[in-house]
Amino acid sequence: MLRDMKKEIAELFSFINESPTSFHTVEAIRMRLENAGFIRLFETDAWKIRQGGAYYVIRADSSVIAFRIPKTSAKAFRIAASHSDSPTFRLKPNPETQVCGAYTMLNTEPYGGGIYHTWMDRPLSVAGRVIIQGAGGLETRLVNVDRDLLVIPSLAIHMKRDVNKKLDLNAQRDLLPLFGDADARGKLRELIAENVGCEESEILGEDLFLCSRLRPALIGAGEEYICSPRLDDLECVCATLLGFLQTEKVCDRIGVYCVFDNEEVGSATKQGAGSTFLADVLERICIGLGYDRETYHRMIAGSFLISADNAHAVHPAAADKADPVNRPVMNKGVVLKYSANQKYTTDGASAAVLHALCLAEKIPVQDFSNRSDVTGGSTLGNISSTKVPVPAADIGLAQLAMHSVCETAGTEDFGSLVRLAACFYKS
Repeated sequence: MLRDMKKEIAELFSFINESPTSFHTVEAIRMRLENAGFIRLFETDAWKIRQGGAYYVIRADSSVIAFRIPKTSAKAFRIAASHSDSPTFRLKPNPETQVCGAYTMLNTEPYGGGIYHTWMDRPLSVAGRVIIQGAGGLETRLVNVDRDLLVIPSLAIHMKRDVNKKLDLNAQRDLLPLFGDADARGKLRELIAENVGCEESEILGEDLFLCSRLRPALIGAGEEYICSPRLDDLECVCATLLGFLQTEKVCDRIGVYCVFDNEEVGSATKQGAGSTFLADVLERICIGLGYDRETYHRMIAGSFLISADNAHAVHPAAADKADPVNRPVMNKGVVLKYSANQKYTTDGASAAVLHALCLAEKIPVQDFSNRSDVTGGSTLGNISSTKVPVPAADIGLAQLAMHSVCETAGTEDFGSLVRLAACFYKS
């Protein structure tokens, strides 16, 4: 690994460790924005903003938009967007359930399209948020039970001899985590209350998820790979944030940094890319600067959006699953994603913009397309573009095992995306 990348990689690892859920991701972003001098705005308040200012707003504790206003009149927006969530399991209400009179299990349901078997036979824990009755009203507190707490046990091969040939997992039967013996029933709420420093009776609402206890690591003969939970999409979240924070001196474009929740389940929530969040913020920026509606629409027409979400690297054991030509490789640069059915927003014009930026900064870039007989996944770019109709390109970093509990990406690629983000916001 290049010596000058160690600081950036250390920041990525710290960011991932701080972010077991989308709520924690936004809190990690908030702390970094505050340290950089950004001022928090609230959607319920009137916004007092000024030229040269830096601000951010949070919606539903799990999505955030930050923006930096130039000292001169702004002509357009430069927007980079990624998502805070990753596939996991959500705890249902009243999750504790007893089995065989001997075990206490937690009743969960899948969130997003995960590779479920990768969650089995490894230490897990619980994280998320609770809403409590505080002295001044309802309060949100983040939960992160920082200990090896749970396991989803697999069935012994002696009881399923064909397990290595066929694995058919039922979410309600096979994927519930073991919490403890029969005496553990009733202790989860006690544990959560202790974690957030309140009484059990004060907890009025909760959004709790399973989280992996794995920590990011560098692997490979030359430490050329990152092995970590939640690389999709925390790698892009962190890289675009670092690039955004590097650009204190901005031109006549308003730099906008977006992180949306719920991409893994379709983005159709009040805090997702399919909501009005981005459009609301951009409009209120213009109102705060005293611009009229005509100016707002002209600024939108002159803007550009980068949707940053990781991409598929060609797999060493399944190269036939990749497109025969456009098959990215880890450590070969930022990936530009194309889709004829508009799963990705990249077209010839937006691709030219990205290639020009990469050429100017000597950032390696590679193209991705799915096999023509395979329907690939989508991301938030095409969804957000329907709410804020701007030219857009979908990019990401090549990785293996997408939606696994532990994913693999190239060490050098992270720095490439940081540089591209910084260049984008400065351009």
